Amino acid sequence: MFETFSRSYYVGRLFVEPYDGEHAVLRRDHHERVNEQLYATGEGVERLDLPLVMKLAQRHFAVHGEDGVPEHTLLVPREGLDPGYVDTLPAPREVLLAKADRASQLLDIVSAGRAGR
Repeated sequence: MFETFSRSYYVGRLFVEPYDGEHAVLRRDHHERVNEQLYATGEGVERLDLPLVMKLAQRHFAVHGEDGVPEHTLLVPREGLDPGYVDTLPAPREVLLAKADRASQLLDIVSAGRAGR
């Protein structure tokens, strides 16, 4: 689903759809699979429900797993996207996924931004 793009990111193609939810979401089993394949260290018991950090249209999002999301689809809060970008959705888009070390840095920033809303 994702391949190496740079030192900090993987790239993948997902169907991106705006929705009226609180945070960006992927189908739960896809979220867990990506978490296991790209974020897990293989040492001891690891959580597979930690948020992924994805970049779309110059904005980073903490992405959670949720039941009921269609396969290979990223649902993004409508309020978090530029209105001009929302007008081009739903559509397939390249999405950047932060690598584990970069994700931990960005998660603090993304979370702080949500708290300030």
